[in-house]
Amino acid sequence: MSNIGRQRDIQRLNKITHSIRSAQAILQYGVGAMVDFPDQTLMTAAPEFWGSKVIKIHDERLEKALNVDYFGMPGSSNYDWGIAYARFPEWYFCPKCRKFQPLKSWLSEYNRKATQKRKDQDPYMKKPRCLECKKDLVPTRIVVACESGHIDDFPWVKWVHDKNVGGKKQVCSNPTLTFETGTTASAGLEGLIVRCKNCNARATLAGAFDKDAMENMEHKHGPGYGCTGKMPWKNKTVDCGEFPRAMQRGASSLYFPKVISSLVIPPYSEKINNQIEKSRAFERVLNFIAECDEEEREGKIAARIDRWSEEIAREISAETNIIKNILIRRFSKPTNGESERINANGVIYRFEEFQALSGLISKDSINGNDFVREETDIHRYGIPSVKSISLINKIREVRALTGFTRINPPDTFEMGDKIPGFISVKEPETRWYPAYEVRGEGIFIEFNSSDISNWLENNSNVLKRSEILNQNYRDSYQGGISERDITPKYILLHTVAHLLIRQLSYECGYTAASLRERIYCSELEDGIEMSAILIYTASGDSEGTLGGLVRQGYWDCFPLTFRKAIEFGELCANDPVCISSQGQGRDALNLAACHSCGLLPETSCEEYNVFLDRGLVVGTFEDRQLGFYSNWINT
Repeated sequence: MSNIGRQRDIQRLNKITHSIRSAQAILQYGVGAMVDFPDQTLMTAAPEFWGSKVIKIHDERLEKALNVDYFGMPGSSNYDWGIAYARFPEWYFCPKCRKFQPLKSWLSEYNRKATQKRKDQDPYMKKPRCLECKKDLVPTRIVVACESGHIDDFPWVKWVHDKNVGGKKQVCSNPTLTFETGTTASAGLEGLIVRCKNCNARATLAGAFDKDAMENMEHKHGPGYGCTGKMPWKNKTVDCGEFPRAMQRGASSLYFPKVISSLVIPPYSEKINNQIEKSRAFERVLNFIAECDEEEREGKIAARIDRWSEEIAREISAETNIIKNILIRRFSKPTNGESERINANGVIYRFEEFQALSGLISKDSINGNDFVREETDIHRYGIPSVKSISLINKIREVRALTGFTRINPPDTFEMGDKIPGFISVKEPETRWYPAYEVRGEGIFIEFNSSDISNWLENNSNVLKRSEILNQNYRDSYQGGISERDITPKYILLHTVAHLLIRQLSYECGYTAASLRERIYCSELEDGIEMSAILIYTASGDSEGTLGGLVRQGYWDCFPLTFRKAIEFGELCANDPVCISSQGQGRDALNLAACHSCGLLPETSCEEYNVFLDRGLVVGTFEDRQLGFYSNWINT
């Protein structure tokens, strides 16, 4: 594509007028998502189009897991043109004259009618406007997308002629459309009318949102309704044999980001790692490696690692052999036996975090720049079945946007191409993912696995209740693409985490949306047994690390907070309907859990508010002794 076309279609806008927070650029407004700015709607472009001044952040474990050299966070300067945007959707209408046409037609009018001075200042009409009516243009609310992640404008011209109220018309030679709305708010889709002024064709949008609408239209009226394979965020088009669906521009199912998160733990959190990563010499190393072909990377690194180690050591005043060992660890390719260890959603990857959080690693490296753990005397807490509590005074989490899906959400614990319809945000040769980091604090609670096992062995109704959730999961879309088993222990830990976050938000000064869970759950059959949860601050913005969460974790506060959280789970405003539910929420993947008792803001939950059941914590009306903590709260 020519530079002119690229500049027109991919824009870097002034961050004063077009800004989003770093977290938003990774979550709801990530690559491939549409952002509604005051003057227009744009789509976040792929990282290849972003400015060169992204802030590089590192997590060595996650870099190996995702096979990249670093992660990029949008720059903080107002004029560094960090994030780039694609112009999508392309169809806009004037709210006064109702003219409805793609941006290239509006731009042609702009070039004909705008003054030369205005065109010199803004050659690409960055703010879409109808010059005749002097009104800002309004983007269409309707687009089409397929399950493979492609997205395009609705086929307006073909639709209005094929669905003409008086019968099908051939597409005229010079279609000139207008977009009108009905006089009453209750008209629905039949009140949205598209007209062609050139041939007087007229059609409503009735039936446009039916699941098979585009396929039926193609069978009835001929080609023109299949997926175009358009990928505006990458400024390219691919072949696709699917039929898209019409969707509202702001529909939540139009964009599901796949975010992989990781805690920076010892030894990667040690001060010397931070010094290396911030050094200019290391920056030059990364730039060199980025230019190497994949086949020659390993050889070139081995040939230069001694010189690199000396340069970095001189710059940060460290011992060369220490720097060399760290570089070897960082740049070495994983062996076949390490593949599970570096799987960011694998059991072993989580177990490494579990070991750091519970203090099972070398005491020499337990505290660093980004990780500070404080041990407690569990005997002072008196909470049944809690094996240990660790206070994490400093913690850093890196969250990387690896891709997204449309229409169907990705599985939480699958990665990459294993997810149907997954689209990577970057090209294979690009060596970084968009990401942001959160620095905070947390409380790590490890439960006694043998107590949980005894509870399961002595209560057959627990397995029966969890099987209801498992059956609902198997019947869902996600269950059809994943063989995951939702264990009673996982449901228990997950529900306790939600109840604790709700209670801690009352006690510690953080909102529930500023707290986040991390579940550490595995069985002996997996080779590793974990039964723990981490509650930590999830906000990287103004709330930061205030110390309030860790203060609530001390023995003089936490036992009462924990008991209040469990007691809160006894009764819900929607009981008895909630506690008796056989499935509620998305795909019926919760039992006794609703917005009045167990659900959290979705950003706080690893599972997006599914796999929850108060019944396994406190019991049900029919079986008061069913819950893991039934006896404790009833004494």
